[in-house]
Amino acid sequence: MSDQRWGESGGSRNPARTRIVPLLPLRDIIVFPHMVVPLFVGREKSINALEDAMGREKEILLSAQKKAKTNEPRPEEIFSVGTLGNIIQLLRLPDGTVKVLVEGKKRVRILRYIPNDEFFQVEIEEIPDVAVKDQAVEALMRTIRTTFETYVKLNKKIPPDILATVAAIDDPGRLADTIVAHLSLKLIDKQQILETEPSARLEKLLELMQAEIEILRVERKIRSRVKKQMEKTQKEYYLNEQMQAIQKELGGEKDEFKNEIEELEEKIRNKKMSEEAVDKITRELKKLKMMSPMSAEATVVRNYIDWVLALPWYEYTQDKLDIKDAEDILENDHYGLKKPKERILEYLSVQKLIDRMKGPILCFVGPPGVGKTSLGRSIARATGRKFVRVSLGGVRDEAEIRGHRRTYIGALPGKVIQSLKKAGSGNPVFLLDEVDKMSMDFRGDPASALLEVLDPEQNNTFNDHYLDLDYDLSKVMFITTANVRHNIPLPLQDRMEIIDLPGYTEFEKLQISKHYLVPKQKEANGLVDKDVTFTESALRTIINSYTREAGVRNAEREIASICRKIAKDVVKSSEVKSYRVTKHSVPRYLGPHKYKAEMTEKKAEVGLTNGLAWTMYGGTILHSEVSILRGKGKFIITGKLGDVMQESAQAAMTYVRSRATNLGLNPNFYKNVDIHVHFPENASPKDGPSAGITMATSIVSALTGIPVKHDVAMTGEITLRGRILPIGGLKEKVLAAHRVGVKIIIIPKENVKDLRDVPKRVRRAVRFIPVDHMDEVLKDSLVLEDPDQFMLRMREPLLGPDVLVHPSKEGVYPVDVDVEEDEEKDIIRTPVHPEEQPPSGGRIHR
Repeated sequence: MSDQRWGESGGSRNPARTRIVPLLPLRDIIVFPHMVVPLFVGREKSINALEDAMGREKEILLSAQKKAKTNEPRPEEIFSVGTLGNIIQLLRLPDGTVKVLVEGKKRVRILRYIPNDEFFQVEIEEIPDVAVKDQAVEALMRTIRTTFETYVKLNKKIPPDILATVAAIDDPGRLADTIVAHLSLKLIDKQQILETEPSARLEKLLELMQAEIEILRVERKIRSRVKKQMEKTQKEYYLNEQMQAIQKELGGEKDEFKNEIEELEEKIRNKKMSEEAVDKITRELKKLKMMSPMSAEATVVRNYIDWVLALPWYEYTQDKLDIKDAEDILENDHYGLKKPKERILEYLSVQKLIDRMKGPILCFVGPPGVGKTSLGRSIARATGRKFVRVSLGGVRDEAEIRGHRRTYIGALPGKVIQSLKKAGSGNPVFLLDEVDKMSMDFRGDPASALLEVLDPEQNNTFNDHYLDLDYDLSKVMFITTANVRHNIPLPLQDRMEIIDLPGYTEFEKLQISKHYLVPKQKEANGLVDKDVTFTESALRTIINSYTREAGVRNAEREIASICRKIAKDVVKSSEVKSYRVTKHSVPRYLGPHKYKAEMTEKKAEVGLTNGLAWTMYGGTILHSEVSILRGKGKFIITGKLGDVMQESAQAAMTYVRSRATNLGLNPNFYKNVDIHVHFPENASPKDGPSAGITMATSIVSALTGIPVKHDVAMTGEITLRGRILPIGGLKEKVLAAHRVGVKIIIIPKENVKDLRDVPKRVRRAVRFIPVDHMDEVLKDSLVLEDPDQFMLRMREPLLGPDVLVHPSKEGVYPVDVDVEEDEEKDIIRTPVHPEEQPPSGGRIHR
């Protein structure tokens, strides 16, 4: 629409005072003439109105909405009288909103709305703002100025400089507009002033201003009354103090404070403490004597002295040094856990030979439910010490360990000193639970504060911020627990002796359930004198089909659930029954199986290989599937795999391409096919390098059409040259394979030393094939008509005579491992070429 000057609109109205302009609806603000105000505009229509105004003479109508919460106001929801303004500056902000600086020019009235979908466009008419200045108006203006001066004195939010501006205004209308902009009035009151003619405007303004002054005076009166009440309270406190002093001078009441001082002096004389501590609290006691007993400082000093006197400075329990008795206690409380038990017995043995020995600092690392915390209690019982436990999960304040300085209100010692006071002994078993779950923020790092506590060379002079005294922690037996080692800071790991507690095997869970959990839950549910038995098959069903964990916490819950249902039946039934829980009756108590048992395929399949994985819940079987499709050379990897596992797949593929000729494949086979590697159970994240040889075997099987043996499982990291690198978690992986009936396990040759941790009964039931090259893996895992011929073909030079790396021509040799002679034949069964022997004292390099 073209620009409309004043008087270009037709009709019966005065054409000299009408024109068409864009409208900007305002929320909770009234803009008066001569008023400069910044506005933030976010609504699309409003922004369009501003842009239209910028394209004209920068004039825009500023009129308030009747309801501020309305996002899309209709014409009847906008006041008909507003202010025609001029845009001084417009700035577009990054979030899409617009900041605009506008100045009010003159009052106008909306005559009609012009249809426009993009923004409000209205026809307006100027409202004359001419006032007759007579004596009455002059007198009203003076009264207005005086009243406004009073208002400014009462309202500290308005700068006094505005009074000089107001005094210089001679026009009645402008005076009213200037003053009303500084008053805290309701929107409707300001709109009424905007719509009122100048003389009446001054009278309305005076009325509103006087009402505001009354409110301000009442507020001032309330503040003054509150202040006087506070002064009165302080005065009463002072007079009470004087009255107590007068009563004591007159001997009217017993001096309780004096008796308390004498009692503290007696405790100091009888308490055996360090010289530093005696000197410190003696000085504190002298200060206390000179203080008023009711003062805040006296309470702080008295609490400090009480804390120092309450600590067990030279109070120690006598260690039980009977090794046999301690061993029996540990065995009765926990099944397995050989390493921590041995370490405690070693400590007691050395303690028996040496009078003074620093307490060990142990860290038990293992998944939830394996008995880390309960083992701490058993150690305290075995050694005859007191037991204290502090949970560090979620602790993020350094003061939780070292305490707060006494300058803070409500300051206390840290958890270490508090726990020693609670134990009442200077050499307890101190369990710091969940040490891997501490965090840090602006208040400090509690893990760094633990460095001194857990350092045997420093903790004999541990200094708590609250006590500000050296305290000897060297005789405390500190035990920390954690679920994962990598969350513990390295400096803290360096100060502790870390003992890994792996997840329990199925056999261990069975023994724990039979000898510990079932008797415990029978007693907890009142079934000790009832004929209730759990068969081994029932317990094995609970462990495998209703729980999936490294520990036995959930297994105990399921056993408790069965015991509760039996207890309910005992109470409801009047006759005496015997209850025998079998694997067939378990679903009746616990419902259908929660977890499906792992299993391998019944026959050899092409492109399907049994891999082995380790999780925090133990070992598991990981199936690797490969499909070959016609395509354009894509290599697809799926199964929610981590970065490391995806890189292992790339390495496996590179190995296969480098051996294409040896495998009887076209060297360019990968250009015309898509290879899809998949690991089932997409919802479970998987990562790590140990599935490298599994993926390589599946890829070779899928490309050559040779099936993979269904009773073979494998684990190992593969390199581009086909070398097999060692992996972790071998014990858990072997147990998982044994559980599902795998007869042959291919492992890296460098992992043979770890087989000593595998139970003997498992080693005797499984055949282990140590390998150090991928060619050997293929020979032992694929269903080959002539394995020897396959190895001869694989020994041919890689890709051609110019390639530097060649496979070894030696056979697969027995690995020299430090195990007992009668066990060696059960651990390693590998084929040997009698005509070939490895170089003496050397290694086979591939």
